Amino acid sequence: MHHKIIIIGSGPAGYTAAIYAGRANLSPVLLEGLQPGGQLTITTEVENYPGFAEGIDANELMDQMRQQAERFGTTIMSNICMRCDLSKAPYRLWLDDDTEMTCDALVIATGATAKYLGLDDEKKYMGQGVSACATCDGFFYRKKVVAVVGGGDTACEEANYLSGLASKVYLIVRKSQLRASQIMQDRVLNNPKIEVLFLTNTLGLYGENGVEGAHLVYNKGGEDEREYDLPIDGFFLAIGHKPNSETFLPWVKIDENGYIMTEGDSPRTGIPGVYAAGDVADPHYRQAIIAAASGAKAAMEAEKYLANL
Repeated sequence: MHHKIIIIGSGPAGYTAAIYAGRANLSPVLLEGLQPGGQLTITTEVENYPGFAEGIDANELMDQMRQQAERFGTTIMSNICMRCDLSKAPYRLWLDDDTEMTCDALVIATGATAKYLGLDDEKKYMGQGVSACATCDGFFYRKKVVAVVGGGDTACEEANYLSGLASKVYLIVRKSQLRASQIMQDRVLNNPKIEVLFLTNTLGLYGENGVEGAHLVYNKGGEDEREYDLPIDGFFLAIGHKPNSETFLPWVKIDENGYIMTEGDSPRTGIPGVYAAGDVADPHYRQAIIAAASGAKAAMEAEKYLANL
């Protein structure tokens, strides 16, 4: 089946691209993928998206974007793009149900996926105490003791969120300081239920029927190096993300971390009619408002491209 434009991804970038493409009468098709709503749905309250003075629930925000995209004629499919051929137009996509689609323009807005430490115990205890989504699983740790790994904004946000549910939250930070924004640092350091463990690395996890604790090392390689066990009930990862760009290789150019490279300030990938928007092409900011703006730019570029065909 052929379409003028296909958008892959359903975060702020994908939905905004769909809204703009729909208003341009391009009849866009949007592939939601594994995580409808994107990364934003693993947070709770969004306080920094313009237009909501008191903040807005993240899932509500994404649901509103979805409805807005549909209002302007977007066809939303729950499929995943498994592989593609971007060697020439029309571009070909193969979905997870073996459907083949073609399009004249393509917006890649597949976002990024949470990173893990790479410990065997993470897989062993996945769903049994290990999680990469505090909002998804925090409820199960009410009045329990949990640990969050990471030192950035995401880690601080997850630690703060969990502090409203758990009896105690440890923030495990491998460096001597947090790298989060100052407001997020202040929230963590002034929260009596959060204890920050600086210069600390996780060696493994232990427990009979789920996570019961973590094997930690303080100041690894230093004179005062010390290994110890920390009793916890839950272990949350918040150490960054990996861009979901593999499906589009070798057609698009990526940087050393896998982010799709675009031309200057534009969403253009160098392939005529193919654009990248949102976190899959943003190694620096990774903010909903910036992702949404890049989705708008991608759709506007696509509209011009299609008009000139």
